[in-house]
Amino acid sequence: MPSRSRPRSAAGSVGADRRTRPGMGACTTRRTPRVVLAVGSLAAGLSLAATAWLWSTLAHLPPLDLAAANARSTVVLDRAGTLLRPFATADGRWRLPLEPDAVYPRFLAMLTAYEDRRFRAHPGVDARALLRAAGQWLAAGRIVSGASTLSMQVARLVEPRGERSLNAKLRQIARAIDLERRLGKDGVLRLYLALAPYGGPVEGLRAASLAYFGREPARLTLAEAALLVALPQAPEGRRPDRFPDAARRARDRVLDIAAARGVVPAAEANAAKAEPVPHGRKPFPMLGPHAAEAALAQEPGRAVHRLTLDARLQARLEPLVAERAAALGPGLSAALLVIDNATGEVRAQVGSAGYLDATRSGAIDMTGALRSPGSALKPFVYAMAFESGLAHPETLIEDRPSRFGASYAPENFDLTFQGTVTARRALQLSLNVPAVELMERVGPARFIARLRASGAGIVLPKDAAPGLPVALGGLGITLADLARLYAGLARGGEVPGLRRRLDVPAEAAVLPRIAEPVAAWYVADTLRGTPPPESALPNRIAYKTGTSYGYRDAWAVGFDRRTTVAVWLGRPDGAGVPGLVGRIAAAPLLFDAFARLGGDPEPVPRPRDALVATTSTLPPPLRSLRRDGGPADRLRIAYPPDGARIDLGVEGGTPAGLALKAHGGTLPLTWLVGGLPVTESDRRQAEWQPDGAGFVRISVLDATGASDSVMVRIE
Repeated sequence: MPSRSRPRSAAGSVGADRRTRPGMGACTTRRTPRVVLAVGSLAAGLSLAATAWLWSTLAHLPPLDLAAANARSTVVLDRAGTLLRPFATADGRWRLPLEPDAVYPRFLAMLTAYEDRRFRAHPGVDARALLRAAGQWLAAGRIVSGASTLSMQVARLVEPRGERSLNAKLRQIARAIDLERRLGKDGVLRLYLALAPYGGPVEGLRAASLAYFGREPARLTLAEAALLVALPQAPEGRRPDRFPDAARRARDRVLDIAAARGVVPAAEANAAKAEPVPHGRKPFPMLGPHAAEAALAQEPGRAVHRLTLDARLQARLEPLVAERAAALGPGLSAALLVIDNATGEVRAQVGSAGYLDATRSGAIDMTGALRSPGSALKPFVYAMAFESGLAHPETLIEDRPSRFGASYAPENFDLTFQGTVTARRALQLSLNVPAVELMERVGPARFIARLRASGAGIVLPKDAAPGLPVALGGLGITLADLARLYAGLARGGEVPGLRRRLDVPAEAAVLPRIAEPVAAWYVADTLRGTPPPESALPNRIAYKTGTSYGYRDAWAVGFDRRTTVAVWLGRPDGAGVPGLVGRIAAAPLLFDAFARLGGDPEPVPRPRDALVATTSTLPPPLRSLRRDGGPADRLRIAYPPDGARIDLGVEGGTPAGLALKAHGGTLPLTWLVGGLPVTESDRRQAEWQPDGAGFVRISVLDATGASDSVMVRIE
């Protein structure tokens, strides 16, 4: 049957298509501007709507509470700002304060290159990154890349929310913009550096840098910085102490991205990949732990404590003390204190042989424990004798078997006697009989009163009155107080108060005196000649040792013009340790500690009015010390009375002379003012012409060596 219509050939069909395409193309072209316009209008509308929503959200969101985010670990710093010891926050987190300028610069460059390339340009949210992420999501049906900025991450850290929803993300965007508006870029970055999670209780870059590498963020290597950039994205899954392989892969990816974006040269990035990752966490710094705890107890509300300690010196001395205590046997502890003589600042404080060593009671700060000082107080007996005119370093004194009172007969440590020696030699050899002889002349009650007036917390045995045994250590004193007294000798007799904090203003106060300047120098010059321990150089520092009864305590205290170092060794429970002797156990530690101070010791300068003489050239009453003839004719000053205030008209011009009167004693009498002879008389009356106002010590000696002394104020 013939067809009613002719079928189209393939060619005709193609031709028809070709005929119609131009028309269709023209139509599409005509519609393109309208489509573009529609899309642009839609985008503009969406942008306006988003902007309106953001401003509405910001207006209705409650104020962001930054109190919890601003909480930091309490830190204790040394005099230069070096971290001595941090303390965890109340909820057990390590979150240390850190400023952006204290960070390795390449860390910040890698951080922004990896996390937020346009951090400095956007207002808290990166619109370009959002559009890119949204387009990828629409095209792939899943999230391909994120658009979170550092500001948005900080918002999530400041206001954490468990849900992952569009509303939560929009709220995060609003918070990010609000944070940037309130804090600025540096403020947001500061929060990120403090809050970024690094696994477990470690938060913030500084805590992580110390925990994983044992160093401050400013001293990181390129590889270390790259690892710390990578960890916050998955802190638990990339912890190098648990998953070192995952940590390495994450670090290397950061290095690759940093190299691709021109932050670091590719060669350096490849070299950094060869560095190993840490396989464990390091302990946080714990220098001067006893001093740090005392600072917190003193001001518990302060976030940053600044002490006078020197972290580098502290780090050198702590292991030295621990090593020496361990070498002496189990159960022993040790303590050491370093004082700046000019200021009284404590430069190092080692309270025990190991803060965490329970076998040595390391948590007890032995610098503040009451212990018996043994012979360590003898220099102050001599100082009082020198200033009272009883003796001079070259005065001859007897070291022979002697009895004081009914039953007290002291012996030397080695059970021998030296016979006739100078006071200088007696002190250098720490002879007991001469020290007790001088204590009898000075008076135990007066000696204890002088120590207490100098600020030392002296404790006597219960129900015991001051007696002659205090010259040999029959009392209790702390290492800190003993160190202060010796620092007073280095300062011409003026005892400094110990200053331990730089963040508390020093109190202006009239400093007490342990001795007059000349007497203090006599003692310092004498102690500088004390024979040193084995393998130590002589005549470098003035020092004295002490050993308490029963070998319970070993002491050594030394000083030069600038520094005083005090050392104690013993058991915190007070048990005796056979063989624990100050000269053998404590003195070597003292000399080693001085060697770690750096520089050569400087002697204490000599006062202009010091009497430098030999025994034969001394005034006759000072050439030898002989025992008094008895109380009936005991020498004493009748005028002026002790403690008197005498108006001689000093302020009105030439002052009048001061009459001096004495009772008892054997003529001739020698009168001394400030430890220096001013007149010799065959009578019991004399006159002295003062050269100014102030306190003066007036002493008198008779031909037998007996003496008396008073302190008066001239006005």
